[in-house]
Amino acid sequence: MDDARVVLITGTRRGLGRGLAEHFLAGGAHVIGCSRRPTDLESPRYRHHVLDVGDEVAMLEMFGETRDEFGHLDVLINNAGIASMNLALLTPTETLERILTTNLTGTFIACREAARLMRRRAGRIVNVVTVAVRLHLAGEAAYIASKAGVVALTEVLARELAPMGITVNAVGPGPIDTDLIGGVPDAAMNALLQRLLPPRKSTVADVANVIDFFVSKASDSVTAQTIYLGGV
Repeated sequence: MDDARVVLITGTRRGLGRGLAEHFLAGGAHVIGCSRRPTDLESPRYRHHVLDVGDEVAMLEMFGETRDEFGHLDVLINNAGIASMNLALLTPTETLERILTTNLTGTFIACREAARLMRRRAGRIVNVVTVAVRLHLAGEAAYIASKAGVVALTEVLARELAPMGITVNAVGPGPIDTDLIGGVPDAAMNALLQRLLPPRKSTVADVANVIDFFVSKASDSVTAQTIYLGGV
């Protein structure tokens, strides 16, 4: 096995996850990705698993195969996430449970299993959250609750994993042009953007820039942090 970093990213079929997978592949890393559907991303250094991150058995199989092939994991990026924009009074419990399972339970499972594969003094975990946590946007109660849980999980895991030399941080992008925001009305999106600095959508490059900082070998003292984009 060569010295290239081994990076596992969830939710890599499209959108931000796909962009991050391509970013790390371009940097020479081995990338393991997953999504609920197959992908057309092809590279000799890319491995794709079709699974739901809330399915613990499937997740254990993916991490087991990663261990068997590479022996360790250097970086975990928890990107997979779903949302349902609706007022809390109109949100069915089934929808809430589905969002929590993907966004929070899936992240918890991935962090736990990744930490078991990471070499001492070298592991990096980055969780993708959202500026909506800080903006308390009406109509996103279930989504924000799930991502606020990830922020809290990030801070606790940073302390639990610090003795192993594993850092745990989070990045909270503004809205990115993906299917996740496809149903947001233009007026609501424009109102949101006006609350950000600068007043624009986030890009894959914006997020990758923060993640590169978090996963740098020089950032071993940077942990338990959440960086929100857009000045919030």
